[in-house]
Amino acid sequence: MRVIPTSELIINGDGSIFHLHVKPEQLADTVILVGDPGRVDLVASYFESKECTIESREFRTITGTYKGKRMTVISTGIGTDNIDIVVTELDALANIDFATRTEKAEKRRLTLLRLGTSGAIQPDIPLGSFVFARTSVGFDGLLNYYAGRNEVCDLAIEEAFVAHTGWNKQCPAPYFVDADKELYDHFADSVVEGITIAANGFYGPQGRWVRLQPADPELNNKIESFRFGERRITNFEMESSALSGLGALMGHRAGTICTIIAQRAVKDMNTDYKPFVRQMIEMALNKLAAL
Repeated sequence: MRVIPTSELIINGDGSIFHLHVKPEQLADTVILVGDPGRVDLVASYFESKECTIESREFRTITGTYKGKRMTVISTGIGTDNIDIVVTELDALANIDFATRTEKAEKRRLTLLRLGTSGAIQPDIPLGSFVFARTSVGFDGLLNYYAGRNEVCDLAIEEAFVAHTGWNKQCPAPYFVDADKELYDHFADSVVEGITIAANGFYGPQGRWVRLQPADPELNNKIESFRFGERRITNFEMESSALSGLGALMGHRAGTICTIIAQRAVKDMNTDYKPFVRQMIEMALNKLAAL
């Protein structure tokens, strides 16, 4: 059995995992991930009780109970690189024996649900909608660094997308990966089904032009017109692909729900999206409590 070296699994002196500073016993089986550290307290404000509050860098963690179900809410910051850190360390907390630095024989399956905000590509998806990324599209290339990538990705839709967009070969190869089917099915009656792009930047990778022109100014038009059967790409955000991909590779139940706070078809918006976020949190907590 492989003993994981100290250079590859860093355990702090207090027995917590390196970046998150969370200890194995502080992690619930149900984990809500949010980008903004401030949103952790908003989610936890619905908890009936709180066990612990931990803060390290952009990672803020609270574990407590909602309707009797133990849950952890944690902030990831922005981007798939941070998701790589958070999901890997959550999995280590669940499935690595810190004393021996070896994998546990009996694996613990986590439910990992990201709650985020997003911009819609398709004009018929209104502000305030909850889009569940049934499939996520990674523009980041992260999953391409892991063995088994092809086994969890949809290679047919990848090939069709690359051909349709005339994908720039200087960019990371895009990957399409499904969220956990059981998790999607549980939320299906409360969400819009989506194919969600996780971009590796907020500006150029999502087609925004401030001072630097995107390499392909027509890419968003190509994305909007892409069809695979009856399915289409619905929205942009920055984390879902890594979450679904790593979750699939590690055997966890993972997915992303985003509330739509921007619409590509509407150029001038002044929207208070905080009510949308609260509604999404309340819906997700109630659904998770019943899972």
